[in-house]
Amino acid sequence: MKKNSANGETPAAEPRLYRVVAERVQQMIQDDKIGPGERLPAERELAARLSVSRASLREALIALELGGVVEVRGGSGVYVCEQPLPADVPETGPGPFEVLAARRMIESEIAAIAAKAATGAAVDAILKAVEQMERHHEDRASNELADRNFHLAIARATGNTALVGVVEYLWNNRGSLWHKLKEHYQTEELRLQTLPDHRKILEAIAAHDPAGARHAMRAHLERVTRTFSRG
Repeated sequence: MKKNSANGETPAAEPRLYRVVAERVQQMIQDDKIGPGERLPAERELAARLSVSRASLREALIALELGGVVEVRGGSGVYVCEQPLPADVPETGPGPFEVLAARRMIESEIAAIAAKAATGAAVDAILKAVEQMERHHEDRASNELADRNFHLAIARATGNTALVGVVEYLWNNRGSLWHKLKEHYQTEELRLQTLPDHRKILEAIAAHDPAGARHAMRAHLERVTRTFSRG
């Protein structure tokens, strides 16, 4: 670990962006005297006022909800809790959009490598996961498990166990912010839209088309990012 050359102390880690934005939202609530049960300005207005992206703001609001400061009500807005807890934004690891950005970069290349290296058995394993997602698209838990199996099957198709470990890390580090984000903003429409995305990725890998697999994976993860950031 890198140490400060002057005093030998380890420098403090930079705070995650969603924590910084969350603190600014809390300060705004105090400055504007927004009381318990009252609604915050709309996301678009808040993002412009704080000069941050909608994605960063949304992560911050979810963190504040987990901290008991606000309540996110789908289709209605964000409200200060009736009995807000002491302002304490929990540290939950990487933000959802950090993870999605990493996945777009890494898993797109993994899909391209898989398209070069996949055996018939590897393609069958990816197909099995796709079929599970299609059968269980209305069951969130089963659908998510099948989705995870799909992405891990692609990583295994590369024949590189280190890449499998990377994908497992990305999936295991989504954390409570991610799950709360999905709870509020994942819709049946998104699940239905991603089913053909997964088929396109599978077809490109089965056809041993690296460029097609890379593009299909990136397009899929960009769709998820757009939906969760704009809602």
